[in-house]
Amino acid sequence: MSMDNILGIAATALNAQMVRLNSIASNMANGSTVGSSPQTAYKAKRPVFEALLREEQLTQGAKYLGGVKVAGMVDDPAINRKVRDPGNPKADKNGFVYASNVNEVTEMVEMMAAGRSYQNNVEVVNTTKQLMMRTLELTKV
Repeated sequence: MSMDNILGIAATALNAQMVRLNSIASNMANGSTVGSSPQTAYKAKRPVFEALLREEQLTQGAKYLGGVKVAGMVDDPAINRKVRDPGNPKADKNGFVYASNVNEVTEMVEMMAAGRSYQNNVEVVNTTKQLMMRTLELTKV
C-alpha cells in the first residue's frame, strides 16, 4: 500500500468523523426545542457510514479503497417525549408539546467516541509523515 493510499484512507476517516461531530453538535443545539406534534418535533440525526471495498463504490469525493464515506443521514427512531405545557404557543389543543428525542448522555458518548476516532486517524497521518521523512533521510546518505 502506498503512502498516498494511507493518507487518502485516513483523510476519508477524518472527514467521516467530522461529519459525525457536526451532527452531534447540531443535535445538542436542538436538544431543547419543541414541536406541536411528533412529526414536527426535532429528531436527532445520525450519519450512516459505508466502507469503500469495491471499485464501483468509488466516487469523485471518495477515491481510496479501504476508506469510508458518509452514505447519508438518518433520523434517530427514538420517540419524542410528550410534555404538558398549555402556555407554550406550540402546544396542541390538549396543551401538549413534543420535546426533541435528543439524549444528552448519548450525544456526549458519541462525541467522545468520534473525538477518539478522529485523534486515531490524525496519528495515522502523523506516523505516515514520519515514515516519509525517514525515507527521505535515507536517500540523502
